[in-house]
Amino acid sequence: MAEPIRVLVTGAAGQIAYSLLYSIAKGDVFGKDQPIILVLLDITPMLPVLDGVVMELQDCALPLLREVIPTDKVEVGFKDLDAAILVGSMPRKEGMERKDLLKANVAIFKTQGEALEKYAKKTVKVLVVGNPANTNCLIASKSAPSIPKENFSCLTRLDHNRARSQVAMRVGVPSDSVKNVIIWGNHSSTQYPDVHHAIVNHHGKEMSGFDAVNDESWLKGDFITTVQQRGAAVIKARKLSSAMSAAKAICDHMRDIWFGTPDGEWVSMGVYSTGNSYGVPNDLMYSFPVMIKNKTWKVVDGLSINDFSRGKMDATAAELVDERDTALTFLGACVDTHVS
Repeated sequence: MAEPIRVLVTGAAGQIAYSLLYSIAKGDVFGKDQPIILVLLDITPMLPVLDGVVMELQDCALPLLREVIPTDKVEVGFKDLDAAILVGSMPRKEGMERKDLLKANVAIFKTQGEALEKYAKKTVKVLVVGNPANTNCLIASKSAPSIPKENFSCLTRLDHNRARSQVAMRVGVPSDSVKNVIIWGNHSSTQYPDVHHAIVNHHGKEMSGFDAVNDESWLKGDFITTVQQRGAAVIKARKLSSAMSAAKAICDHMRDIWFGTPDGEWVSMGVYSTGNSYGVPNDLMYSFPVMIKNKTWKVVDGLSINDFSRGKMDATAAELVDERDTALTFLGACVDTHVS
């Protein structure tokens, strides 16, 4: 049996974590023969709730789960980590200005980045889920300068899964018959779900996403807005944000980092933008199509981009530049905005 790995989940008393922790602890993410020490971090008022979560994890009697550590202290939470899943963030409250939300989250993710820098392994893989995820991820990485920027990513897999599922339902095939959709940009309503390079296995025959769907106006209209606004639609229906689907996407994302992507397939991840072929500005956490091997991602470069796609990719990049620049005024950092 392998040595246990230490996995941190923040916001661990929240509803996404409640859907997530069981899957991690039973081996769905890091492997069926990988023992786990699960570290659960949340704010002090949530510690009694966290104790209940710990009891439930114990009561699952999971053989891979060697230890559960609930804490409200970063020096405990971030110590010797192999993986960090940063779910907790300041949610937007009614009447709150976007810049106030950014300011609150800059403070949180600066603290967590500094804790990663000080206490975690330098090989730690960090996934930021808490919104605004792309900018929170950038702030965390800037606050942990000795951990490679490539070790940080943010979650756009939920959007990727939503896009994949919408196409599959439209065509009438299982979702695993659809591959290579792309989410470009920000995990926000400006994201661009792109089917131009998607492949659909339609009753044993591989065809392009556009040919399989055979409805260009839907693919360039309602499909995009449905994926962009799906989170809001779930909140409207459930009165709670996506939890089950978010937890599944987190598992998919981390498992692909750990074990790699299948040959010829890519997934969408928010990663550090530097010198790509798509003209995306440097120094952003931007969602790209990536392939992963040996725990290392690589942007799928050189895909053809038409004018329709270009406009949408640029719009979401502009929003991320604005978010970054606002966040950095709070962080008091300087930035290289050069586009390569």
